[in-house]
Amino acid sequence: MLRIITDFDGPIMNVSERYYRAYLFCLREVRYPDQSVNPLSKPEFWALKRSQTPERQIGQISGLNEIQAEKFSQLRKRTVHTMPYLVYDTPIPGAIDTLKRIRQAKVDLAVMTMRRVRELEDALGRYDLAQFFPLSRQFCLSNDYVKTADVKDKPLLMQRALTQLPAVEETWMIGDTEADIVAAKTHGIKAIAVLCGIRDRTQLIQHQPDRMVNDLSEAVDLIFAESAVKQASAV
Repeated sequence: MLRIITDFDGPIMNVSERYYRAYLFCLREVRYPDQSVNPLSKPEFWALKRSQTPERQIGQISGLNEIQAEKFSQLRKRTVHTMPYLVYDTPIPGAIDTLKRIRQAKVDLAVMTMRRVRELEDALGRYDLAQFFPLSRQFCLSNDYVKTADVKDKPLLMQRALTQLPAVEETWMIGDTEADIVAAKTHGIKAIAVLCGIRDRTQLIQHQPDRMVNDLSEAVDLIFAESAVKQASAV
């Protein structure tokens, strides 16, 4: 039996509009009334985010001073994951068709995300994605979970998933951040990094994923191909 565990934001959902809108809001809130700032274009902003440019630096590039940039950074952290901004997330083109393909292949599919229960439920309902992920295959944070760091919290989430899920012959993890790679490697699972999310190639390669592809569809192509080879060699 083959299992695919996928992150939600990045492989399935495009979060760039949410992050950009939160950036513009925070810039407006922090600037002085008569201060002239230099808002980045969405491509400029997203390139900085994907390269893990610090929030304070993004603020300063946009025309804020050091004190303002710190306020900007803190406000951004409080804002970007709130429901008024989460509604800007949309499925990545081709992602839903790929989920259908996984289901048709009768592969065991689970989602693992640093979203809280209410945040995941809202997105699953908004885009009818719960059909691919029954409750027993949804792994996320409780609504009152106190986050530490994704690279610490996600391996714990993976541990919970592996404890609750039935044993299978082969498991793959698909994600777009270092937390996904660390979670997989911590538990001896192959990690595929996708380049359609919030980290660019330079950032992802530092964490040595087993494979790197453009998106969820390519990741599934790779998994199916390798699984077929393994099955053929076992005959």
